[in-house]
Amino acid sequence: MSTRLRFGKRHINLPGSPVLRMAMGIALILFGIVGFLPILGFWMVPLGLLILSVDLAIVRRFRRRMEVRCGRWLQRRRAAKAAGQTQNQA
Repeated sequence: MSTRLRFGKRHINLPGSPVLRMAMGIALILFGIVGFLPILGFWMVPLGLLILSVDLAIVRRFRRRMEVRCGRWLQRRRAAKAAGQTQNQA
């Protein structure tokens, strides 16, 4: 049985084995640290954390906090943009 990870509107299939998922996540983070090298990139660090959040509660809590912060930031940004457009139209 594989685990599915939802990322926005997309779903990513992950291996069913927790050991394999954790190894994948750790490998992505370690290779992401040397992201200045060609092919490897810093994009691997958040992807590794996302995969680790399936199995590790501490990473899951961190991810959830970041989701909430980003959501609130987007709401404030949209509200400020809407208020700015309303003032320009008046």
